[in-house]
Amino acid sequence: MRIDALLRATRPRLDAGECEHLLAHVLGRTPAWLYAHGDDEIDDADIDAYERLLARREAGEPVAYLTGRRGFWRFELDVDAATLIPRPETELLVELALDRLPQLPCHVADLGTGSGAIALAIASERPRAEVVATDASPAALDVARRNAARLGLANVRFSEGSWYTPLAGQRFDLIASNPPYIAANDAHLSQGDLRFEPASALASGADGLDDIRVIAAGAPAHLAAGGWLLVEHGYDQAAAVREILADAGLVGIATVQDLEHRDRVTLGRAP
Repeated sequence: MRIDALLRATRPRLDAGECEHLLAHVLGRTPAWLYAHGDDEIDDADIDAYERLLARREAGEPVAYLTGRRGFWRFELDVDAATLIPRPETELLVELALDRLPQLPCHVADLGTGSGAIALAIASERPRAEVVATDASPAALDVARRNAARLGLANVRFSEGSWYTPLAGQRFDLIASNPPYIAANDAHLSQGDLRFEPASALASGADGLDDIRVIAAGAPAHLAAGGWLLVEHGYDQAAAVREILADAGLVGIATVQDLEHRDRVTLGRAP
């Protein structure tokens, strides 16, 4: 069967872009390559591999887990079921962090790093920064270390432990985190791609803010004077997060909206 015929036959089952992405993954090519080689014949083994991926996607498994990769910032990251899938809106957190970090030696922490997305993006743009990334999941840290090695980023180190636990006695110019912020009883956790992502990276207590409370409360002991804390959160949580940061003693608190004009990141600095 030809590539174009196979895509025509399977596109009604899924989003066209997802079909192309999955077939390109099977063939070790890019989606653009498929258009230039639509007349090429595809062998039965590749068709079978493609069909297996289609069936898994039809069952709801995220494309990123099927291919093992997700684009973020300027690179592709390895991801698997141990890590949250990086979202485009988290790039706002990276942009805001870079706005506050000089092209000079500085110290940065990424709490709950998952695949390493935030830490690696900052490290790639600030090569003189020393970035430490923590996560309570050894499996997630394995993925993050693999990403750092593949990208050749040597200015990142990884520490296992919950939030600040591995950072005793350390202070930073900036702390960033995309923590769990969904309420534990939120119906969305049992729908769509979220069903397959690690619950520990998604949900945080009755109002979704338990982990943000921990991060904010620990920030003063781990920020240098004038250092920044940046936290991603849900679109309807900004007012509550601002209050949490204020209660922790941070100043200069503000919320920034993402490209869809939704409250996305709240930040504050140490006095």
